[in-house]
Amino acid sequence: MSRGISYTPEFKEQVVKRVIDGPEPIVKVARELDINHKTLSNWVSEYRRNHRDAPLPADMPDRDRIRELEKRNKELEAENAFLKKAASYFAREHR
Repeated sequence: MSRGISYTPEFKEQVVKRVIDGPEPIVKVARELDINHKTLSNWVSEYRRNHRDAPLPADMPDRDRIRELEKRNKELEAENAFLKKAASYFAREHR
C-alpha cells in the first residue's frame, strides 16, 4: 500500500545525481524539492549500492573523488572483515 507520492525512476536518478555530483547536502536538496530527507537518503544509498563497481567520472573534482574512494574502501574493508569471520565460522563448523 502506497502512503504518498510516487516518483518516477528518472526523477529519482536526477535528484540522486544532484546530491552525488553537487556540493549540496541531502537535507538541503530534499527541502528544496519537498521530499523527505530520509527518502532521499535511501535513494542515494540504493544508487551507490547499485553503482559501486562503476568507474568514477574522469572530470570529478579531486576532493569528491577522494571522498568517494575512501567511502568505497571503507565498504570493501567491512565486506572483507565479514567474509573472514564467515569463513572462519564455517571452517570450524566443518571440522
